[in-house]
Amino acid sequence: MRDHEPRWEPSTADRDEPAQVRRILRLFRPYRGRLALVGVLVAASSLVTVASPFMLREVLDTAIPDGRTGLLTLLVCGMIIAAVVNSIFGVLQTLISTTVGQRVMHDLRTAVYDRLQRMPLAFFTRTRTGEVQSRIANDIGGMQATVTSTATSLVSNLTSVLASIVAMLALDWRLTAVSLCLLPVFVWISRRVGRERKRIASLRQKQMAAMAAQVTESLSVSGILLGRTMGRADSLTADFTRESERLVDLEVRSNMAGRWRMATIGIVMAAMPAVIYWAAGIAQQSGGPSVSIGTLVAFVTLQQGLFRPTVSLLSTGVQMQTSLALFHRIFEYLDLPVEIAEPERPVHLPRVRGDVRFDRVSFRYDADTDAGEPTLRDIDLTVPAGGSLAVVGPTGSGKSTLSYLVPRLYDVTGGRVLIDGVDVRDLSFDALARAVGVVSQETYLFHASVADNLRFAKPDATDAEMRAAAEAAQIHAHIAALPDGYDTLVGERGYRFSGGEKQRLAIARTILRDPPVLILDEATSALDTRTEQAVQQAIDALAANRTTITIAHRLSTVRGADQIVVLDRGEIVERGTHEELMLRQGRYAGLVHGEAETEQETKQAVTEAIAGG
Repeated sequence: MRDHEPRWEPSTADRDEPAQVRRILRLFRPYRGRLALVGVLVAASSLVTVASPFMLREVLDTAIPDGRTGLLTLLVCGMIIAAVVNSIFGVLQTLISTTVGQRVMHDLRTAVYDRLQRMPLAFFTRTRTGEVQSRIANDIGGMQATVTSTATSLVSNLTSVLASIVAMLALDWRLTAVSLCLLPVFVWISRRVGRERKRIASLRQKQMAAMAAQVTESLSVSGILLGRTMGRADSLTADFTRESERLVDLEVRSNMAGRWRMATIGIVMAAMPAVIYWAAGIAQQSGGPSVSIGTLVAFVTLQQGLFRPTVSLLSTGVQMQTSLALFHRIFEYLDLPVEIAEPERPVHLPRVRGDVRFDRVSFRYDADTDAGEPTLRDIDLTVPAGGSLAVVGPTGSGKSTLSYLVPRLYDVTGGRVLIDGVDVRDLSFDALARAVGVVSQETYLFHASVADNLRFAKPDATDAEMRAAAEAAQIHAHIAALPDGYDTLVGERGYRFSGGEKQRLAIARTILRDPPVLILDEATSALDTRTEQAVQQAIDALAANRTTITIAHRLSTVRGADQIVVLDRGEIVERGTHEELMLRQGRYAGLVHGEAETEQETKQAVTEAIAGG
């Protein structure tokens, strides 16, 4: 018996900001070549930008006062060329950084989708569909500005700040000290604003996820039908209105958080040139060192060039802290433990006969905690290739769970499930999917054509193969009678087709897949008697020459099974053929008699209703 792997929990180190930042930076590692090119462009752009104030100083201090027209023309042309080159570098930076950012977002989306595809069925039974969609759409979409521009913005602004400070020191170190004295205060303010926005952003994304889940549930075909037939359309609208109002409040708080403090920084920085002019004037009047007009104008130009990237850096820091909340939500999904993992060295089965064995199988949903009763206990069953097994029992006895262990929708917590003597956990997912087909009462059809839904099982299926599968499932005549035939759209979840038609389409899809082992999970339980008979004929055609495990709701459909087992509270309490079990007059016989009495009472009630009418 294999030990069940413990559920992974992120450590404190994985939750702190430095660890998250390092992890975010690793997302850009595959594109470091392009980012290096951006760095070169940024450095060149910063040097060009810094050169302009020095040329301006020469214009004001030398070229114009001395009447040197040639030098003036040369300097002006140099300033124009610098502006043109700077613009070209800016466009190239934007192109490369946006491309890298979009590739990173693509990597995140596909990584999250891939991880969710490998999640066990239990994850989706406890997670709202809208929540999953919100993580992929809203959370990753909300990071677009960060991943597309942050890297370039950080490098560009940091380079500009350093180059400007060096140039300002070269012009006048005293004025530089005055300009930089308040910078630490600005950094402290921006960090506080960032933490506040991060907290609000986390609440906002949770609210967006809740709204997405509500929309997905209430505006689906099933949700609309339920809401209108229950007279709850107005109530659902009122609930959505309240959720939307909460989002409005969070959006306003997110946008206004720290806005006054950041505005104060902007006001101080805008006032700094005036302070520099005042300081230079006071210094000169008090007998201190004088500063030339050209130097003063060049310094103020550099100062403005310093403040712009400084404010941008502070804003980027705030934006990054806000985005950490989004990254945290994405990393939560990327860090979900893959409880059902594909083996590193899968066993190859060249030809699947279809022998299925449950070898002392036990299962519990909360495998990490031993709380509660196990769903299945010590199940020992053998179904030979081509044989049929029917599993019956009261609701909650573990019938469907037992069938889900064969295609590894769940993994056993004790014992083994074997196909042709090989543990299903040792088979690749693809090999297991080819070996085992499942037809359940929850028929799912995509909003696509009939042909596309059938070819989902076998993308390279020919029209002839598709038609043969439909004929075997007794649905071809109905499809052929439709105006668009196999090109007919089935509608959302197949609502353009009746329950029996959808079930036969699902059977045709499985026939096209041609699995040697077939799981029928109450495939006819939701159908009326007449439709059930038509679907049962299709199932009989599908089950021919296959190993079949049937989870039965209506016992009349399993009387011909080679073996019938009765489950109760996760244990086998009876087994045998229909005749053997009826002779024992035990649990199975009681279920059969109870079903017959229920059907008789239903017929009598219908007869009395018709007579009374």
